[in-house]
Amino acid sequence: MQKVSVRTFVAIGIGAAIFFVLGRFLSIPVFANTTINLQYAILAFFAVLFGPLAGAMIGLIGHALIDFTMYGAWWSWIIASAVVGLVIGLMASKINVEDGEFSQKQIIYFNVVQIIANAIAWIVIAPVLDILIYSEPANKVFTQGAIAGLGNAVTTAIVGTLLLAAYSKTRVKPGSLDKN
Repeated sequence: MQKVSVRTFVAIGIGAAIFFVLGRFLSIPVFANTTINLQYAILAFFAVLFGPLAGAMIGLIGHALIDFTMYGAWWSWIIASAVVGLVIGLMASKINVEDGEFSQKQIIYFNVVQIIANAIAWIVIAPVLDILIYSEPANKVFTQGAIAGLGNAVTTAIVGTLLLAAYSKTRVKPGSLDKN
């Protein structure tokens, strides 16, 4: 079993805190307990930088904190948030913003990955678990999931892409510094 680095552990704490604050205080209601959220852009950003474990834990902890401070844990959606972070973290190995690059090809790849992650989480996992765990009506939960998935994919495409592009510009490209 691989140890979790201090860097990753700290990233999980900071990411979960930002996820919580954005989700708790900066969400826009759109349909039956469904909101447009910025925290999924932060989740994607951290998942790309710190990997699948950090992504999953940030989604899990951050979403659980939101639910516990609002109305109680809604585990189907908490799990879905963890899946978003996990999938982006797993598939983001081709995106290396640490090298000071975030090319058009990487931007497209990032957005394909995050759209897939959001679709899996919100159009499949959350509604199916809502039905299995809470006996929710299928038409309601699939509508909620589709709205959440679309909203999260759009905000992540805009804000997540901007965050990763800005971050990549702060990194030094390998070989760009020559020793005199």
